[in-house]
Amino acid sequence: MRKPAKKLPVNADGVVLLSGGNPQIAKGDGDAPVQAYIAAMPEWKKRVGIELDALISTAYPDIEKAVRWNSPFYGMPGKGWMFTYHVLTRYVRVTFLQGIHLDPLPPGGTPRSGEGRWIDIHETDEIDHAQFLSWLAQASKLPGWKP
Repeated sequence: MRKPAKKLPVNADGVVLLSGGNPQIAKGDGDAPVQAYIAAMPEWKKRVGIELDALISTAYPDIEKAVRWNSPFYGMPGKGWMFTYHVLTRYVRVTFLQGIHLDPLPPGGTPRSGEGRWIDIHETDEIDHAQFLSWLAQASKLPGWKP
């Protein structure tokens, strides 16, 4: 006999929250699924999503957006994806998919990370706008990641 499936938590809007509170948002292209993801981000993490999206959209009005694997992805038209972010229990992880080529190197990474490097943003952290925009400018000049 099988155990009954564990019910996943939902937010106030009925969006299922996966492990660590990551919103389960259907795969989709464009701004609408990304905004749905941000709206479903729990607690203080929503502020991080709003801030990141505003920084990116202001600096790169033509940026391509999509939700894949329950995470927002951002990329330059015709070049592939530059970065993504994902809600985890205690932080939001922002991953530059070609981060190994950025200067200075984002601090997160392991031998198994391939070219990806990341920063973890905790509740009390302030996003360093200048550094983030510098990494974004560098990433925009690199070939993006294409699954």
